[in-house]
Amino acid sequence: MNNILVQEKFGFRIQHSTEQAAFSLITCILTAMNNKQMVGGIFCDLQKAFDCVKQKILLDKLKFNGIDGKFKTLIEPYSTNRYQKVTLEKTDYNNRSSEWVKINCGVPQGSILGFLFFLIYINDLPTIINKDNNIVLYANDSSIVITDSYRDNFNLHANELFNDINNWFKNSLLNLNFTKTHYLEFSSMKLYRVNMHIHHNHNYISNVIQTYFLGLIIDGTLSWRQHTY
Repeated sequence: MNNILVQEKFGFRIQHSTEQAAFSLITCILTAMNNKQMVGGIFCDLQKAFDCVKQKILLDKLKFNGIDGKFKTLIEPYSTNRYQKVTLEKTDYNNRSSEWVKINCGVPQGSILGFLFFLIYINDLPTIINKDNNIVLYANDSSIVITDSYRDNFNLHANELFNDINNWFKNSLLNLNFTKTHYLEFSSMKLYRVNMHIHHNHNYISNVIQTYFLGLIIDGTLSWRQHTY
């Protein structure tokens, strides 16, 4: 499985822990700052990511990654042949339940296979990120580090990348939560900050001066003041 999953994907894997995800993100940011580049981060939040996994797309991606034959035959009923119903608390000694309905989306949560299925589902997301930028994936959190040597192009390139990401999410039937997705610019306190306006289809994300990343409070100068306060 480790030979299938990309290196940018952390979580639920040996030697890809929370600490290593944080180390990878911070290293990308510091490297860009040391090289006198413009650098910012888009911290994405997906709406009900595990519940929106389209089972047909998942099975196609499993086959693409070489998971086929008897093993695919074994896991296909586990991921597709599932039903659910809603049962209310007893009222006047009568149960009130809905009809059984087949589930066409989502992976079983609380299971090891459910997490692995989701990792494979978003495994090709880093392929849309060019070599000048970096992405760190942890479970359903996607954090993109954008770098550019030229201030005038920075806003344009950030929006192009954000549109590419949203188009990938749309094609995978995943939805970005724009109100919980943020942009954070990183720089030393002496540098002038760029006035960023990042959006997709007129949905703008907010610019923040600090954000949460896997339990860490990260600010634009990597001072760690708020985290250690």
